[in-house]
Amino acid sequence: MGNIVAIVGRPNVGKSTLFNRLIQKRQAIVESSSGVTRDRHYGKSDWNGKEFSVIDTGGYVVGSDDIFESEIRKQVDLAIEESTAIIFVVDAREGVSPLDEEVARLLHKTSKPVFVAVNKVDSSNLTYDVNEFYGLGLGEVYGISAISGSGTGELLDVVVENLNKEDYVEKYPEELPKVAIVGRPNVGKSSLINALLGEERNIVTPIAGTTRDTLYSRFNSFGYDILLLDTAGIRKKAKVKEDIEFYSTIRSIKAIEEADVVLLLLDAQNGVESQDLAIFSIAEKNHKGIVIMVNKWDLIEKDHNSTKLFTQQITNATAPFTDLSIIFTSVTEKQRILKALDLVMETHKRRTTKITTSQLNEVLLPIIENNPPPSIKGKYIKIKYITQLPLHYPAFAFFCNLPQYIREPYKRFLENKLRENFDFKGVPIEIYFRQK
Repeated sequence: MGNIVAIVGRPNVGKSTLFNRLIQKRQAIVESSSGVTRDRHYGKSDWNGKEFSVIDTGGYVVGSDDIFESEIRKQVDLAIEESTAIIFVVDAREGVSPLDEEVARLLHKTSKPVFVAVNKVDSSNLTYDVNEFYGLGLGEVYGISAISGSGTGELLDVVVENLNKEDYVEKYPEELPKVAIVGRPNVGKSSLINALLGEERNIVTPIAGTTRDTLYSRFNSFGYDILLLDTAGIRKKAKVKEDIEFYSTIRSIKAIEEADVVLLLLDAQNGVESQDLAIFSIAEKNHKGIVIMVNKWDLIEKDHNSTKLFTQQITNATAPFTDLSIIFTSVTEKQRILKALDLVMETHKRRTTKITTSQLNEVLLPIIENNPPPSIKGKYIKIKYITQLPLHYPAFAFFCNLPQYIREPYKRFLENKLRENFDFKGVPIEIYFRQK
C-alpha cells in the first residue's frame, strides 16, 4: 500500500511551503475559497527512489485563515490515524509556543514515526535555536528552510527510512486485477461490495463516513476474478462530525495507489461535486484506469435526455480527460452492477495494451505529416518516429529534432489522435517528446 506522509503544525509555520518543496511544484499555498481546488493538498514525492504521497493537512481544516486550537487538534488526530509518517513543522524564529506543545502532546500518543522539522532556519544565527525544540520530547529535530530547501535532504533521508516496505496484498495472486472502489462518503461503496459478494462484508449505515481503512475482498464469480479494494470499516458515531472529506480523500488515495483500475462512484442526486473531481484527479495523476459509476439512478426523475445531460456534466467537469466509461446504476436494486465490472475489465485490458512501434508509426506519422507542429521562432519541428515506453500504463515517446518547442495544444492533439486510432477509453495517457 502507498505510503502517506502528513504535514502538521500550527498556522504560519510553513507547512504549505514545505509541501510545495516536497512535491517539487508550486501550488496554491493558502487559498480557502469555496469549492475545493482539485488535488490542491495532495502530491507525489520521490526521494532516493522511494515514492510516497504527501498531504498538507492544514488545507483540510475548515476556516484555515483563523484556525483555533480545536481545529489543530482535529488535524493532528486525522494525521495520526491515516498517515504512515508525520512531519511536525515548527518555527525557529518564534520558538516553542503553547500550541506547539499541545500538538507535541497529541503526537506522543502515536507509535508512528514523527519528525520535527524546525522551519525558517534561513541563517546561521538561527542554527542554535533549533535545540530548543528538543524540549518537545519527540526525539531528533531537523533544522530546515522550506523556502530554500536547506536541510530538507537530511529530513527526507530519515523519513523514507521509516516508510512501510511490506506488501499488504501479497497473499493474493499478483496477476489479479486490483479495483479500487472510491467516492464521497455515503455514495454506496460498501453497499456495492455487499451486493457483489452477497454478504454483509461491510457494515452499512446511513451516516456519512462510516468507513475507516482499506479492506481487500476477492470477487471470484460470474466469470470475474478480481481483487476489490474498498475503503471500508467501522467509524465511531462520535467521530462523524470530524472532517469527513479529509478522511474520505486519504482513504481513497491509499486504495487508488494500490489499484489498477478505479471505480469512482457518484451520487446521481448530487451530481458532480468538488470532492469527486479531487478523487478523479488523483486517479488520473496516478495513471489508473477509471470507470465512473453513477449510483442511485433509480431515485432520479428521468426523461429520454437525462443520461446524455448527466454524461455531459461529467465530461465538462473532467476535461480535458473526457474519453471515459460511464455507467448509470442502482446498487440497492442491483441494476447494471455486473455491467460496471465488465467496463472495469475492459478498462484494465486497455491499460495494459501494448502497440508495436511499426503500428504506431504507420498510423500516426501520416497524420503528423498532414498536421505538423506549428513552427516556433522560425524553427520547424520534425517528429521522426514514435514508440510505446515499457511502463505499467500507456506512455509514448515521440522522437523529434526540437522537443523543447512542442506546446501543450499540440500534445493534446496527438493524444486525441492516439485515442481515435487505438482504444484507450478510460485510461490516462502520457506523452513525452525526446531528442532525436
